[in-house]
Amino acid sequence: MRVQLGRSFGWLWSAYAVSTYGTWIAFGAFPLIAVRVLHSSAFAVSLLEAAGLAVAAAVALSLGPWVEHRAKRPVMIAMDLIRFVAMASVPIAYVLDLLSYGQLLVVSVVSGTANIAFGAASGAYLKYLVRGDHLLVANGRFEGTSWAATAVGPPLGGALIGLVGPVVTVMADALSYLLSALGVLRIRGGDVAAPRERATRLRGSDLLAGWRFILRDRVLRRLFLNSILVSGLIMAALPLLSVLLLGQYHFPAWQYGLAFGVPALGGFVGARLSARLVTRYGRRRVMTVSGWLRSLFPLGLAFVQPGIPGLLTVILVEGLLITCMGVFNPIYATERLQRTPADHAARVLTAWSVSSKLLQAALMVIWGVLATLTSPLAAITMSGVLLLATPLLLPKRTDSSDPEPAASGNVLASHS
Repeated sequence: MRVQLGRSFGWLWSAYAVSTYGTWIAFGAFPLIAVRVLHSSAFAVSLLEAAGLAVAAAVALSLGPWVEHRAKRPVMIAMDLIRFVAMASVPIAYVLDLLSYGQLLVVSVVSGTANIAFGAASGAYLKYLVRGDHLLVANGRFEGTSWAATAVGPPLGGALIGLVGPVVTVMADALSYLLSALGVLRIRGGDVAAPRERATRLRGSDLLAGWRFILRDRVLRRLFLNSILVSGLIMAALPLLSVLLLGQYHFPAWQYGLAFGVPALGGFVGARLSARLVTRYGRRRVMTVSGWLRSLFPLGLAFVQPGIPGLLTVILVEGLLITCMGVFNPIYATERLQRTPADHAARVLTAWSVSSKLLQAALMVIWGVLATLTSPLAAITMSGVLLLATPLLLPKRTDSSDPEPAASGNVLASHS
């Protein structure tokens, strides 16, 4: 039976969908611009991703407490508008022949910071908007939408880039944030904000509250370490895979998009199956099995070669990896939200995102150096080998013996 989550959830889901499709249509635009327009090296491409993540994470560090004490919908709308302006500046500069590597860095920082704030606000609002027993279904719909956009976006974006260059695709991404802001604006009813404390100045303890909460909870602590390491190692290899396919193996833009688009269908299927698998086999078992499997398949990228065989290898390996991620991610996102009280959700999600992005940035720089000293393929292989150890950090137990923490206060600003 299909669970009805309400009109407000529908608008939030629609806003997420349109911005996600825009992002994935523009997937690969920045690496393509860096490699083919600005003639950047493998290290420079890795640095572009890493610097954007690191500076954005540092700037966003203070946003968790700020988002926590504010109504979430205005924050989401503001972040969408900031992302629109940042992304729209790229095609404008490109047309005027003013685009530079420095501008790409600035846009990465601004959009990355806005992404963290939007994610923290939307995650906290989702916990308010959807009943606890429906969170897995809601997260599954977001996850399925993400992978459907990943399947459609890169091939379409690659074709557009091949036909008209990066201007149209990046502008499409920018416009998607305007549509997302309109979708959030259509949500009616209540909002959520944690009670304001007597002190008005931001204290150092406020910045660390999210991490303290994560580290005190045994299950959250292990999920946190597992998730940031897995995402860090996968993302460290991603710019190098772009350099390998586009720079060394000279894949056309449409093949590059196809290599990342087709596998995402597996993520859509995995997300659709996630709740059903949990119902049949239990949350802990499904999360453990899918968590182990997602660490095994990236090593297959060590066998990527030029031409059609290399394209098929990437599609197969990424397809298996993403299918497992499609199953795992909604379960882990639901576990995280259910174990976090509403008045801590924004700070926990911000701390989680900041940690993940800082580690990704550090590993991207390290892997850029490794690729320079060895080769992109050797560095990608090393990432796959290290991923094999990450399942050891998965929680051993996530059942009812680990109760959800009680909220520390009334956090509902109003009721819908």
